[in-house]
Amino acid sequence: MKTYTETTIQNELVALQDWNFIENALEKKYVFKNFTQAMGFIVQVGIIATSFDHHPDWSNSYNKVHLKLSTHDAGGVTLKDIQLATAINAIL
Repeated sequence: MKTYTETTIQNELVALQDWNFIENALEKKYVFKNFTQAMGFIVQVGIIATSFDHHPDWSNSYNKVHLKLSTHDAGGVTLKDIQLATAINAIL
């Protein structure tokens, strides 16, 4: 599976509002009103990720959620990550 480099991903990042390409992964941080909203978002992401059979790395601290997308077996960002990020953006 083809991986994106920092140069080749620039066009994709324009469409992926507020996602960043950091250390061969797509990353985005979210801040919600409270813990309940953050957890609701995490559940929605989990359902979408399962339907894509592609799961993010994430962390949660109260109202903050940090997502990191990378195709581990390819060693970087692939079309799978772009598609999952696009679907996650559609949640909010």
